[in-house]
Amino acid sequence: MSRGRRSDGLRVALGRAVAGALQRFRAEEPRRPAARERRGADGADRGDAGGGARAGAAPARRRRGLDGAEGGGVHGGRARASGRRAARLGGPARNRLDDPGPAAAACRGGDARRAGRVQKKLAEVVAEEAERHPGATIETFATDEHRIGLKPILRRVWAPRGERPIARGHHRFEWFYVTAFVSPATGESFWYLSTGIDKGLFEDTLALFAREAGAGRDRIVVLVLDGAGWHTLPLALPEGIRLVHLPAYTPELQPAETLWVHVDEPIVNRHFDTLADLDAVVAERCVALANDRDLIRGQAGFHWWPNRAVPI
Repeated sequence: MSRGRRSDGLRVALGRAVAGALQRFRAEEPRRPAARERRGADGADRGDAGGGARAGAAPARRRRGLDGAEGGGVHGGRARASGRRAARLGGPARNRLDDPGPAAAACRGGDARRAGRVQKKLAEVVAEEAERHPGATIETFATDEHRIGLKPILRRVWAPRGERPIARGHHRFEWFYVTAFVSPATGESFWYLSTGIDKGLFEDTLALFAREAGAGRDRIVVLVLDGAGWHTLPLALPEGIRLVHLPAYTPELQPAETLWVHVDEPIVNRHFDTLADLDAVVAERCVALANDRDLIRGQAGFHWWPNRAVPI
């Protein structure tokens, strides 16, 4: 593995020459009683013909409340909003970052209206770059970061009936970051490992990616990314790189976001003694993913994503 200019920061998981979503265990909350249960003490349904006569003959059958009204709490109160708030970079220190957790997309490729707006914007940017550089190839990449550490990642697994599956875990708060640059249209991808995230380190990663991807006069890379603090201008951009930021709170429109389920595959429900042991497994997985373009294209290839524009 080669290293970037910051020996303690960026490390390359893959060089240029090497060519279902997480399920969490959740505590079940009691549901609000169904409407039938909350009616009169006699339990009769007012909408049923002859309900009073049947109530006198036999006690009405009750059903468990499994379909409580949306937005209600246990006793009809206002429910708290689920999920965690979006995290932001806490300060200039490299390793200070609050984990926003994996974002759940409602559907692959995102909401149709928001995806349509992003598609239109990307088409305009690609057309602009093609006009500015008539002899260059224009390709649209996406990038995102993923934090992995010694805190175990759990998934549901099959187990024999009557046996509880066991996953060893020892919560320790040491981690590193995986950065992916992926072309959804072709399946080409570049992977890097780093000890933290900040603007300086992101600039180093961009420079290394541009060099390995061949960005420059002959290949223009339109890079789609979110609005995290270290992604925003001012940034030292290499030649051949143009940034396009997604709208706020739209992780479902980020193709690179869909790849983390594959990155996590070899480490779920496993215990690692040291960060170096975890690092070795993740680096090997990144190399395997970069060699499997069909998997990358099938996972991240949103139907509305721009195709590579090749000069005629």
